[in-house]
Amino acid sequence: QVQVVESGGGLVQAGGALNLSCAASGNIVSVDNMGWYRQAPGKERELVATIASGGRTNHADSVKGRFTISGINAKNTVYLQMNNLNTEDTAVYYCYAKILLRSFTNDEYWGQGTQVTVSS
Repeated sequence: QVQVVESGGGLVQAGGALNLSCAASGNIVSVDNMGWYRQAPGKERELVATIASGGRTNHADSVKGRFTISGINAKNTVYLQMNNLNTEDTAVYYCYAKILLRSFTNDEYWGQGTQVTVSS
C-alpha cells in the first residue's frame, strides 16, 4: 500500500509565491523519481518538474527560472517552490512518484491533486 499526498495549494495574487509539498508513504523500498504535473481547465496534463533519486532535476521551459523542485530525501518528500506566479499557472497540481515496492516491483503513483489559483 502506497499513498502520495500533496499539500500547499491555494489562492495567491499574481507575482506571489507558493510552496507545494508531496510525501510518499507505505510499503516503499525506495523512490526512483518524483515530480509535479499540472492540468488546467481545457488543457492536457503537462509535466512541470521532476527530480531523480540522485538529485538531478528537470524543469519545463514554461517554469524555468520561476519554479524549483527539491527534496526526494529519506522522507520520500518533494517540494515545488513557485515564485512570480502568473494567471497561466492556475491549475490542479499533481504529484507523481515512481516507487520500488516491497514486493520487488516498480509502480507509478499519483497524488489527488492540489489546486493552485492565481488571481490578477
